[in-house]
Amino acid sequence: MNVNGLTSKATPRPTPAATASTLRSLSSDAEFRPKFYARIGKRVFDVVGVLLLLPLVVPLILLFWMITRKDGGPGLFGHHRIGQNGTRFTCWKLRTMAVDAEEQLAQHLKNCPAARAEWDANFKLAIDPRVTPLGNFLRKSSLDELPQFLNVLRGDMSLVGPRPVVSDELALYGTQAALYLRCKPGLTGRWQISGRNNVSYAERVKMDVEYIQEMSLFRDLSIVLQTAFVVVKATGK
Repeated sequence: MNVNGLTSKATPRPTPAATASTLRSLSSDAEFRPKFYARIGKRVFDVVGVLLLLPLVVPLILLFWMITRKDGGPGLFGHHRIGQNGTRFTCWKLRTMAVDAEEQLAQHLKNCPAARAEWDANFKLAIDPRVTPLGNFLRKSSLDELPQFLNVLRGDMSLVGPRPVVSDELALYGTQAALYLRCKPGLTGRWQISGRNNVSYAERVKMDVEYIQEMSLFRDLSIVLQTAFVVVKATGK
């Protein structure tokens, strides 16, 4: 779907998607009793943090949105992710790929077995032919994720939390999938500040689980501050 510079698509994956009822069941079965901060304080932290940063974030979003649209495509890309309690939501990003990205991906995976294996293992490619020059900059600096401040304000996401995933990725969380579903995914998190490009999926799951179990205001403040340094260093992909 493409409306006024926005596009929203469900990211194709190689395995069947989990059903909504299955996700809700997993979430309700999780043994997780959130503390006061997780229940109330974290939402206050999110809203206050976003409102303080919006005067800086909004002009940047508008600037890159206009530049991105010069190729005739939309400025934003919406991809479906799994949120708290298994609720699906549209997670927004600045578009970093070519307009015909899906066709390019299908052709690349068909012609390159190594890329196919990498995609199946990590749901991403180290060298992605779909990414535009501007998109490469936005990804390295993590500025492509700025529109997710709006997701945080809406309550779909939190400033800090596990990485947003598609339903098929939940299988990689194994027995910890239920725990993942008990909290909101984050705009940033431990994975983003811990060598994101050199971290295996298993290590990422471990980081997410540890974060959920040890969630606190001090930890969130620390991750937000460390994220600022990661953005400046431009270590993303």
